[in-house]
Amino acid sequence: MEETLNPSIPVLIEDEMKRSYLDYAMSVIVGRALPDARDGLKPVHRRILFAMQDLGCTYDKPFKKSARVVGDVIGKYHPHGDSAVYDAMVRMAQPWSMRHLLIDGQGNFGSVDGDSPAAMRYTEARMSRVAAELLADIDKNTVDFAPNYDESLKEPKVLPAKYPNLLVNGSQGIAVGMATNIPPHNLGEAINASIALVRNPDIDEDELMQIMPGPDFPTGGFIYGRKGIRDAFLTGRGSVTMRAKAMVEIHPRTKREALIIAELPYQVNKANLIENIANLVRDKKLEGISDLRDESDRDGMRICIELKRGEIPEVVLNNLYKHTQLQCNFGCNLLSLVDGQPKLCGVRELLLHFLDHRRQVVTRRCLFDLAKAEARAHILEGLLIALDNIDEVIKLIRASATPADAKVGLMDRFGLSEKQAQAILDMRLHRLTGLERDKIQGEYDELQLLIAHLKAILADEKLLMDVIVEELEEVRDKYADPRRSEIMDETAELSVEDLITEEDMVVTISNEGYIKRNAASLYRAQRRGGKGKTAMTTKEEDFVQQLMVASTHDFLLFFSDRGRVFRKKVYEVPQAGRAARGKALVNLLPVEKDEKISATLAIREFDGGQYIVMATSNGVIKKTLLSEYKNIRANGIIAINIDDDDDLIAVTVSNGEQDIMLCASNGKAIRFSESDVRPMGRSTRGVTGMRMSKGEHLISMTLVNDRASLLAVSENGFGKRTSVGEYNVQKRGGQGVFTLKTGGRNGKMIGALLVIDEDQVMMMTDTGRLVRIKVDSVSVIGRNTQGVKLIGCEAGERVIGAVRVVEKQDEESEEEAIGEANGEGTEEA
Repeated sequence: MEETLNPSIPVLIEDEMKRSYLDYAMSVIVGRALPDARDGLKPVHRRILFAMQDLGCTYDKPFKKSARVVGDVIGKYHPHGDSAVYDAMVRMAQPWSMRHLLIDGQGNFGSVDGDSPAAMRYTEARMSRVAAELLADIDKNTVDFAPNYDESLKEPKVLPAKYPNLLVNGSQGIAVGMATNIPPHNLGEAINASIALVRNPDIDEDELMQIMPGPDFPTGGFIYGRKGIRDAFLTGRGSVTMRAKAMVEIHPRTKREALIIAELPYQVNKANLIENIANLVRDKKLEGISDLRDESDRDGMRICIELKRGEIPEVVLNNLYKHTQLQCNFGCNLLSLVDGQPKLCGVRELLLHFLDHRRQVVTRRCLFDLAKAEARAHILEGLLIALDNIDEVIKLIRASATPADAKVGLMDRFGLSEKQAQAILDMRLHRLTGLERDKIQGEYDELQLLIAHLKAILADEKLLMDVIVEELEEVRDKYADPRRSEIMDETAELSVEDLITEEDMVVTISNEGYIKRNAASLYRAQRRGGKGKTAMTTKEEDFVQQLMVASTHDFLLFFSDRGRVFRKKVYEVPQAGRAARGKALVNLLPVEKDEKISATLAIREFDGGQYIVMATSNGVIKKTLLSEYKNIRANGIIAINIDDDDDLIAVTVSNGEQDIMLCASNGKAIRFSESDVRPMGRSTRGVTGMRMSKGEHLISMTLVNDRASLLAVSENGFGKRTSVGEYNVQKRGGQGVFTLKTGGRNGKMIGALLVIDEDQVMMMTDTGRLVRIKVDSVSVIGRNTQGVKLIGCEAGERVIGAVRVVEKQDEESEEEAIGEANGEGTEEA
């Protein structure tokens, strides 16, 4: 398709669109969105500062209305909207946006809550002191000027910039097809790094990073980790993690602990942050917060997050870091204009571009000052000649008919230039005194020294760089302030685990999916046949389905009945009162609809050649290396492929060389060697472990300990102990042998676990009652017997679970005891 843009030149519309769009893109890149690597300013910021100096709106002069400044900018240099210019000007006056303010504002310039600034007719502004350093010597031909948009005036292409403003104040901008995001840095550190580069151009990157360790945000806070900083330093790209600075206070009256947020990450809106925290607390995605207040005032920022009683502040704070903008990332993208072209640079390269710019500025300033000094010295030479021959000069002038004749006479008689002759003619009579001659001679001698100094600087690169260093040191000593953002090594931070006391916990899960933990010490041992204590309050249709004992520092692997596995730390399970129902698992784990957690396993470490052994309701058994479960995604992974009519019912950890015992609801048990089950990958089904009649199902799986006995528990609260020696090793896949008579007073067998005399056993009923008995109070009897009463059940009440508890006598045996409890304490009804 052709379009005739000019009657005589037909042009393809595709070519015209491509050319026009590229022109537009380059115009945005160069003329609007990207800062110059030399002065760190975009055109709009440069024009604002230049217009303010032109207007006399400097730091030592009174404030002027912002509208007047904006009017000058758009009328003389920046042919765009007034709101765009005012917005840019406002940002340069916001202490939470700029590390060193370039505009000194008076009035409402917005807030960290995102409030809009007042209209420009209400606010006043002037240049700040540090902004004056960007414009210093601009009248000495130090930078190139170009015509403004209507060619009626001249504007600077770049400012002289006495300090590396691009790194000090940073920059953000979105162009066409590219963007820049440069974080602010500490002025003193940036100048020290520049000086170090001058002194040693081959300085090592690590040494340079010792001097300039990373960004320094105006809002303070923590920078967490150094990898992102190093990536940005070397390559120009990297992700810097920012964290709010918080402290813990205790309320003097209520004695409750509160988190006080005093500093926020850079560019975080405080009002939006508080609203987000409130929404998360309301939706129960953040636990442990009782009140939230913004107590910020003229003395500084203060967000008070009051905690519930018994909450650990560090745990709540880490959850806030995880779910809110109290922790966020700054994506560094050090893109700027180098020689008019966009270029991604590391920090060293940006400093070198700044130093090259300063070299040119100082050189041009020296040339300007030299020319000015030489011109003045030339005039003074003529004046001194005239003073030395004053009588003859006066006589010549009086004898001349016109000033022009006098000028020619002076030039011919004394060999003067036209400028010198004119200066003599313009000289006042009071300059003829002896004192004035001494002043002229003194000025001339000083100029000769200055000229010699300037020529030496221009002739010697080292002297030139010394001048640059001296001026950098002067700016540093005048404006540098302490670092605000503290850089923390990732390894230096205490983990939540370090802040939590290690102790045994009873973890309970109800049939309706509620979970909680309580210290095992809450449940004291009782006599056999006792009524027990209430371990969890349940709704009428709910009942407690699982219980186990685990350390607070263990991992909890949650295996669902559909074969998926999820992972949490024990301390992440909410702690509730003994009679409380707990927290819904759907709020703790990403389980799907109709999916239930059927087995839970406590793991300390995932290495060491151990295996996870799983059993299903239909008698399928599977063994997989524990290391395959080391990395579990937040939404879980597949642990075992499950048939549609089957469910996962038991999980345990093995060393791969033990005997396995499976027990079924019909009172039978089978013992076979674990070597009969070959290791498989995660996404497999497994093999047959035990065959059962229709209507029967597997109830437990245990690893055999020759010193132990098998405690069988029936649903009506009866049970017995049988020596494991009475169970011969068979091949897997058999029907097993009887271990407990079922039916009658016993009902079906609901649990079977291996125990020793020193153990204690917890049993749970479907009404939520829990009893703890000593194993040695239960006699060891034969396999095919009914057993004795273990727990007194009310009418309609039945036992639904049992778990072994090991009493630990000292710290040395604690780890071994917990490991045993984990290995045997995962049987589920």
